[in-house]
Amino acid sequence: MTAKVSLYEIVIVPGGAAQHYWREIWRYRELFQVLAWRDVAIRYKQTAIGVAWAVVRPLVTMVVFTLVFSRLAKLPSDGGVPYAVMVFAAVLPWTFFSTALSDASNSLVGNANLIGKTYFPRLIVPVAAILAALVDFGIGLLILAGIMIWFGVVPGWQILFLPVVVVAVILVTLGPGLWITAVNVRYRDFRYVVPFLVQLGLYISPVGFSSAVVPEKWRLLYSVNPMVGVIDAFRWCIFGAVSPLYWPGLGLGFLVMVFGLGLGLRQFRKLEKSFADLL
Repeated sequence: MTAKVSLYEIVIVPGGAAQHYWREIWRYRELFQVLAWRDVAIRYKQTAIGVAWAVVRPLVTMVVFTLVFSRLAKLPSDGGVPYAVMVFAAVLPWTFFSTALSDASNSLVGNANLIGKTYFPRLIVPVAAILAALVDFGIGLLILAGIMIWFGVVPGWQILFLPVVVVAVILVTLGPGLWITAVNVRYRDFRYVVPFLVQLGLYISPVGFSSAVVPEKWRLLYSVNPMVGVIDAFRWCIFGAVSPLYWPGLGLGFLVMVFGLGLGLRQFRKLEKSFADLL
């Protein structure tokens, strides 16, 4: 009687671990939907007016910014577009960015019990928090459509590029969101830094005014803030040629977005193995 000997050859493929990681994310893809809808439900749980906050917040911001920048500061609009419509078109992407960034930064800490007991790619948690903000964003788009009808603003063919800009908003948020949520697990005082940064970003981004009012010699430097390009592109999709794009700034903003996304992913993957121990 002879024994059979099986020989196995182990092949180590460069980047194999990373490929396996992304396959795992696809395997757990349904978890994105579960966590996102849970985050939406928790956000408005035990609130007096519920989802109506998704309507009140951008409308109040629009009114305040219109009064301050149009009535008091006398800043011009883009190509004769009603100032309130121009502001609301910027409030939508900014509100998504600020809400998603704040929710993502605390997502791992808020799901400490889930992370400590169950295995799944941790990247799903902050990404689901960011995607949950799309619900409010969709409601805001409906409000914007109603405001445009009220003021008689008709979009042009540029509206076809709006889905591309929405993806850009998500990617701009994802980079810093991943970096901050990973660092926040180790240094909990980052949760106090994020609201300050979001508040500061509101005033240095062209939400209440057109970026065209920035002097030409400073405009490229101003575009280092990637939300400048995103907001300009969003307005271009809505208003067309009357709100022209500043292409050098748009290109610079794209490079900053790619750099931020790469940095966020790298930092998150670097600290991911220690999340369960730190939480």
